[in-house]
Amino acid sequence: MNILETPLPGIGVRRELTLRTGRRVGVVTHRDGHTELIVSRLDDPDACAVSIPLSADESAALGGLLGGTKLIAQLSAEQKDLPGVSTQQFLMHESARFAGRTLGETQMRTLTGTSVVAILREGSVLASPRPDQVMLSGDVIVIVGTDSGLAAAAEILQSI
Repeated sequence: MNILETPLPGIGVRRELTLRTGRRVGVVTHRDGHTELIVSRLDDPDACAVSIPLSADESAALGGLLGGTKLIAQLSAEQKDLPGVSTQQFLMHESARFAGRTLGETQMRTLTGTSVVAILREGSVLASPRPDQVMLSGDVIVIVGTDSGLAAAAEILQSI
């Protein structure tokens, strides 16, 4: 996929890609550091149909959301030739028993044979989390294992 980078004199830089639909989606990074998510009009790719200003935190969160999707897709693709191994995501609810506690406290690997490969948090990917990593409400826990192991992991993470 090609990313088109266009200098915008006096403003900053526009980076965008063309989707299968013909619409272009991109980001304008201004010289002062602020960022806009942009979508071009279908009838005029040089005209902006949507411009959404983003704070630094919002930019990071959006990047994490999109990057997290890519991470899951990549893990799934890598496991397609490994029969019986799957990847699943679990949302850590505020009322969950292990919200605010460490990954090691769950004894996940010992009890289920699964591995937590990442935690998606507020736009960031915490890859290969250590046992002392605290899981927070709203985190998405990415786990690899067998179907039975993932079912057992779900019981642990969703217990109250």
